[in-house]
Amino acid sequence: MVIYTSDQGFFLGDHGWYDKRFMYEESLRMPFIIKYPRKIQKASVTDAMALNVDFAPTLLEFAGIPVPDFMQGDSLVPILEGTTPENWRTSMYYRYWEHMSKPHKVCAHYGVRTDRYKLVYYYNEALGMARAVDIPMEPEWELFDLEKDPMEMTNRYSDPEYASVVSDLKDELQRLKSDLKDDE
Repeated sequence: MVIYTSDQGFFLGDHGWYDKRFMYEESLRMPFIIKYPRKIQKASVTDAMALNVDFAPTLLEFAGIPVPDFMQGDSLVPILEGTTPENWRTSMYYRYWEHMSKPHKVCAHYGVRTDRYKLVYYYNEALGMARAVDIPMEPEWELFDLEKDPMEMTNRYSDPEYASVVSDLKDELQRLKSDLKDDE
């Protein structure tokens, strides 16, 4: 088995930033390429949503080792073998909490991404977190339609056309936060 993966991408001027701690696509995505001829069809590709927390359960399952209950993530083995489970995730949660810490100076935020949309809430507070700097700012929301705006240049949060999308995504965001026990 050969696997290629890496850390998230790094902004090189995208969105006017130089860092990787924002939820924009350039830094949110990670490569994951795996070659395992005994189990994975050559040149196969999937659109299933995978997260870096899925890597360890995947490797453990391939090695025949039980996945401990305390681990987050799900094994990608069924997907890599060509079958996406019916209950596979359709959204993901992201959080950055080191509000305005040096040298990054990125505002604290969390959000949800689906195959088409991304909703981000900049709560902009330290909330007593280690390394966060207590410089409160006004909260802000961003909504991106990744189908119509893949470069995430137009915030649709206040657009009435997207009101039901915002409502649905806020519900999904709260569900994910609850599932992950991420209480402020």
